[in-house]
Amino acid sequence: MQHNDELPRELILSIQRVLETQSSEPFEPFSKEFNAVEVLNNFFPDEDSLAQTNTVRERLIQTQNDLQHELDILREELKRNQDPDRMQLIQEMISELLGQMSRIREKATESEAVVRSITKDIQVLDLAKKNLILSMTTLKRLQMLVNALTQLEDLVREKKYGEIAQTLAAVKEISVSFKQYTSIPRIMQIWKRIQDIQSNLRTLIDQDFDMFYLQDPAKPIRPTVISDACQVVDVLGPDVRSHLIERYVALELKEYRRIFRTSDEAGQLDNISRRFAWFRRSLQTHELEQGRVFPGSWRMEWHLLAKFTEVTRDDITSLLSGAGKTLTVASLLENLQIVGDFELSMEKKYATPDMLQHTVNPNSRPPKSIKASFEPHMDVFVDAQDKALSDMLAPHRKSKVSKSTPRASLETTATDEPGDGDPAAMPVLPSSTELFYFYGQSLEQCAKLSTGQPLFDLSNVHKKWLKIYAEDVLGSSLKQRPTTTSRKSMESRFDIGELRQAATVMNTADYCQTTASELEEKVKSKVNDEFKDKISFQNECDLFISVISSAIGVQLRELESASDPAFITMQRSPWATLSQVSGPSPYTDELIRTVEQVAEVIRSTVEQKKYLRNFFDKACSLLVAKFTNSLVKSRPLKEIGAEQLLIDLQTLRTFLSRLPGDSLITSSYTRSLTKSTSRLESLLKVIVTPVDPAEGFILNYTLVIGDDSFTNFQKVLDLKGVPKNDENHLLDSFVAITSTKDLESTSFLTSLDMDPSNLSLPGTLSSPTLMAQDKIFSALASPPISGPPTGGSTADASRGDQRREVFSDFRRFVSFGLRRDTQGPA
Repeated sequence: MQHNDELPRELILSIQRVLETQSSEPFEPFSKEFNAVEVLNNFFPDEDSLAQTNTVRERLIQTQNDLQHELDILREELKRNQDPDRMQLIQEMISELLGQMSRIREKATESEAVVRSITKDIQVLDLAKKNLILSMTTLKRLQMLVNALTQLEDLVREKKYGEIAQTLAAVKEISVSFKQYTSIPRIMQIWKRIQDIQSNLRTLIDQDFDMFYLQDPAKPIRPTVISDACQVVDVLGPDVRSHLIERYVALELKEYRRIFRTSDEAGQLDNISRRFAWFRRSLQTHELEQGRVFPGSWRMEWHLLAKFTEVTRDDITSLLSGAGKTLTVASLLENLQIVGDFELSMEKKYATPDMLQHTVNPNSRPPKSIKASFEPHMDVFVDAQDKALSDMLAPHRKSKVSKSTPRASLETTATDEPGDGDPAAMPVLPSSTELFYFYGQSLEQCAKLSTGQPLFDLSNVHKKWLKIYAEDVLGSSLKQRPTTTSRKSMESRFDIGELRQAATVMNTADYCQTTASELEEKVKSKVNDEFKDKISFQNECDLFISVISSAIGVQLRELESASDPAFITMQRSPWATLSQVSGPSPYTDELIRTVEQVAEVIRSTVEQKKYLRNFFDKACSLLVAKFTNSLVKSRPLKEIGAEQLLIDLQTLRTFLSRLPGDSLITSSYTRSLTKSTSRLESLLKVIVTPVDPAEGFILNYTLVIGDDSFTNFQKVLDLKGVPKNDENHLLDSFVAITSTKDLESTSFLTSLDMDPSNLSLPGTLSSPTLMAQDKIFSALASPPISGPPTGGSTADASRGDQRREVFSDFRRFVSFGLRRDTQGPA
């Protein structure tokens, strides 16, 4: 009876469509991405489609009817397929199928048992054949081994080493297969017999080698006999070969040990070259005579060299240790050079740089070169380099005895100034190039002698003198001012020699910083791996960066000296009595001229643009700070005076905007200049505004300055020169007006110092004028160059000024309150 066990295809497709995870129908209820808005947009993509609402509605009704019809069909099919009689029939068919599979499995087991029974006898016969073949092969090999042993014994008695080598090799090769049968008495006897033959051979060969080594005329041994015996030694094994090589090497160097004992004159350090001359003669004799009988694979010359190296190294180590403090650098380097030349000649002779490694055997110490014996005493060389550097830099270092010449190292650059037609001063000090040339020479020399601890110690000596050079040669020339000044004329307000010297120091420090980094990489490329991570010249590079910062400070000091006359003229100008505004004031022309002269000298002497940029950044901040200080000291200003100062400030701003030159101007420089001068302009614009009416003046202050600080407003009144009677009224009005406005409590005027210091620059960046950059307006400071600061800290000074300012504000506030109380209600 045929049964259709498959479900109808239509039903399967319908179920798959219902269970599909993502439907393409827009109204599919099982879709997770159903979006009603998108469906409506599909039906009504534009406004014109709204007129087709009835058509869409009819289409949706038709779709609904189709779906309902399809559901009805599926329900009918599902009802028909759930017929109980049909399911029972399917279960009966499955049971019948399982029964048939079980019967097939039983038949297969029975068939396998029959096949095993049939092939059992065949397997037994195969195993018997295999064992028979193995037995026959073993007996044949045993017969071959016995015959070979008999032949080998005959050859040993006749000392036919050439034939013995071949026969012994065959015996050893055949005997390997019988090693697992040594528990059998007969096999054990044969195995013992083989060992006895090898032992006899060793004895015979030792005797013949001794006779050959000693060259007894009564019992001469032909070289061919020894050559054949060497082949037998190779068959006997590496232990026998190593034993014979050691004996030969010991006999060859016996005379060397006797002649060059460390207690005799020939064995002293000053005769070290005689050791190598003796060995070269001995090696030549060996190569021409005895060495010819040994196989090339034995490398007898290498073993002779290794043993000679070991003995010589021990002797030299003993001699160096006994020399103690009497060991001189000349003797050390001379002997080390002789040793190095010998070892290099051996490497070239055999074209193998690490030949000692090929002579290692279990009975010898780890191989080391002869130069290794000098390494513990290389501190003598390092100390000599230290002394040589001390002598080299002694003329350039700061004098600790004579105070009259504190800057002897730079006298040549300070006194021998080039003329107008001469080229600029030397870019760097000759002492710096001499220093690094010496570093390169000593580094190469030490690397040839040793790349271990001595080279690491030498790098520390280099670091030490780099630090001394930075501090005692370069730094000391900037930290002290000359006791006498060369400024004899009012026409020259700055020292060109100082500027050129500072530029030379700056260029030299930059050269040293760059070269020190290269020196660090060079040392790391030569030193052993264990010291690479310990080598760093960063601290020394930072010292040179610090020297550069100090040199920039010297240039700024000269710039300030050059600009002082102009700013003094500005302070002495009668701003309060000025009746009209003209063009830029005369002092601005003098200021621009002198600053341009200083800038021209610095541009022509400083090599690195990054340091020029840093100088001009700081110079801009310095000039704006000094202008602000002079403005404060020039009070009262009045309206006309403030208006004239606005013109002067614009002139200064225009000049500063082009001072560095097109190639050096940066966006940060322009932003800093604009920010600082804009604040000064705001202050002057407030001062220019008339105080009458008071409300207009105060409103202008709040718009331009933007704070409600009582102290800041009083600073403006002080700068403007408002009389005391009018000042009280303005202060009352200021409090009344600002109390109704939401203003900041501080502004850029908060940091304005109304009592700026008159001190001049020392020789570093930590001058009162430069420190005032942070106190006048916070935007005046320029970013420092990289490296540690060289000047003193300004934090304490800033805190002290802040305390003084707070006390002053409090006192003024109290006096203001007292005035209001005494005046009574208006």
